[in-house]
Amino acid sequence: MHERLEAIVSGRVQLVMYRDFAQRKARRLKLVGSVENLSNGTVCVIAEGPRDVLEAYVTRLEGGPLLARVERVTPLWLPATGGFRDFSIIY
Repeated sequence: MHERLEAIVSGRVQLVMYRDFAQRKARRLKLVGSVENLSNGTVCVIAEGPRDVLEAYVTRLEGGPLLARVERVTPLWLPATGGFRDFSIIY
């Protein structure tokens, strides 16, 4: 059964390749969804897939890429909508 993760990532997460990092990690885990920068300096990640894989993804998001400084990943767990075909970056 698939679930939906909606996470807000805060810290130094913009202009440090965080969206690219999140996309690469999601694709390796075969998750679908999207990632985008928000105007308040955070990053919004939406991903769908099996709960255990999503939990492993959250752990990766907490680490972030080399230049990032992740302060917090705030997850929200919801039922999957099935509205994604791949994992994309929203510009």
